[in-house]
Amino acid sequence: MKIIAFGAVTAGGKTTVVNAIKDRLPRTVSLHFDDYSFDGEVEDFSKWVSEGADVNVWDLSPLKADIERIIRSGEYEYLLLDYPFAYQHQMIKGYLNCCIFIDTPLDIAMARRVLRDMKGAAADEIRNEMNIYLKCARTAYVQMQKDHLSASDYVIDGAKELEDIISEAMEIVLRC
Repeated sequence: MKIIAFGAVTAGGKTTVVNAIKDRLPRTVSLHFDDYSFDGEVEDFSKWVSEGADVNVWDLSPLKADIERIIRSGEYEYLLLDYPFAYQHQMIKGYLNCCIFIDTPLDIAMARRVLRDMKGAAADEIRNEMNIYLKCARTAYVQMQKDHLSASDYVIDGAKELEDIISEAMEIVLRC
């Protein structure tokens, strides 16, 4: 079985691409980082980045257990991980065959996030979210692009049309 990790900043396209590939490839399953709650999760990303952005503070045991369960099942040819850390987390890196980073410009990711997550939000809520982004979240996204993009095997331009991103990702998955 091949285990392929997809990384990107928040709203960078990970989930969309993983789900599209899963729908197109038989015997494929996916796990999504955001579906888990982990011990050691970072609350203050700005502080975390200033202290070195060590991804190993997250205890990814629940994700690891699910990866091992899927491997043991023998049912699947591919496991796609919607997962932000590429090879950098000690607990998961040994399972990965390939890491793909979707390099989505931060302005595009932010626009997608607002459109996706803040449909019914009042203007003050959106302004507050933009302030949080500028004061602390942006530094974490820039750090992610720096650390996890460089640790990935492949980088896809996240500014391309969605279908082009999916096609390129599918080609990479089949090569891994």
